[in-house]
Amino acid sequence: MSDLLSNAATRRLIVLGSTGSIGVNTLEVTDHLNRIDAAEIRVVGLAAGRSIDKLIEQARRFEVRHLAIAHPDGEAALRAALPDAVIFSGPDASHRLVEEVEATDVAAAIVGSAGLPATIAAVERGLRVHLSNKETLVAAGALVTPLIRQHGATLIPVDSEHSAIFQCLEGSPRHVKRIVLTASGGPFRTKSRDEINNATVEQALDHPTWNMGPKVTLDSASMMNKALEVIEAHWLFDLPSEKIEVIVHPQSVVHSFVEFEDHSILAQLGPPDMRTPIQYALTYPGRATGCSDAMEWEKLSQLIFEPPDFERFPSLKLAFEVVEAGGTAGAVFNAANEAAVGAFLERRIAFGRIFELVTDALAAIDAQPVDCLDTVLDADARARAFVTQQIGKDDLVETI
Repeated sequence: MSDLLSNAATRRLIVLGSTGSIGVNTLEVTDHLNRIDAAEIRVVGLAAGRSIDKLIEQARRFEVRHLAIAHPDGEAALRAALPDAVIFSGPDASHRLVEEVEATDVAAAIVGSAGLPATIAAVERGLRVHLSNKETLVAAGALVTPLIRQHGATLIPVDSEHSAIFQCLEGSPRHVKRIVLTASGGPFRTKSRDEINNATVEQALDHPTWNMGPKVTLDSASMMNKALEVIEAHWLFDLPSEKIEVIVHPQSVVHSFVEFEDHSILAQLGPPDMRTPIQYALTYPGRATGCSDAMEWEKLSQLIFEPPDFERFPSLKLAFEVVEAGGTAGAVFNAANEAAVGAFLERRIAFGRIFELVTDALAAIDAQPVDCLDTVLDADARARAFVTQQIGKDDLVETI
């Protein structure tokens, strides 16, 4: 067995959001690493929202006894299919799973702020957290980063962009002039503002490069995903907003850059496949034979880099304003976006209305200092209520 494990001979992994895109890929990578004898990783807990059949299949395949299901109706089905399982159910199920199951690693892959309490619980236990839930730091970076130091937890970013920066900074964490997050530009990279504002759900979900779940795909189309990553990068790498930039790179081959004070630039490249950063997190600080495709250099005729358009994608401008505002501004930004995206998926609002609702929420709800999780959750709830109220007014106007 290769010595890739930094803390234990056998790692015990909980996967939060196991039935989503990142969770499924995490389990695939785990299986790959175990099969090639690169690591001994035992999956000891799985958490899902409502995908009961997929959760049952995963539990059987990986012989997992401890399960969490957020949807309350899922408990009976799980107990019927897996009578020997220990099941946590309800909105705090993943939180309880992390608190009560012995683990060394937690893959935090629950989309949205729903994964925040469980991720914080993993940090407070001093575990190794593989973070793909960017909302954790966007909403509560001021709370989470001190907890990481206090409890000796290890935080390894899984987003391809932040993983790229993390890898580039290995051995050179100082003298950074700036980091540059690459963005694919999504399906609307070349579209006009009017075309973007009036885009359909189907158009917004038609991503040209990445295969992701609906929430992340829509965020990519609006570049809210990149906006969230700007805020996350601020907390991950302890950098001010003026040292964080975004560049549009439609091929999604260069995942991000780090420029140092001497003008040297390091970049991490690879095919657009989330299994690569997931595997890096699982094997860190070592590496193993990958399960993702290798780069086919002969097929790369050119790499395009373009400055982002803040007029067509105002989400990016908002991100830097949120970093400067601090406090609960990140929680408001994230929650308002989640609520607006949900309404768009339900075809209740136009795509361009997402930008407006998030902007209005930030203007209406003052940022407060983050002193505890309840403060973050209160800001989250207020932002969601604001967006719901505004959409209700829109509906009322349309009926008059």
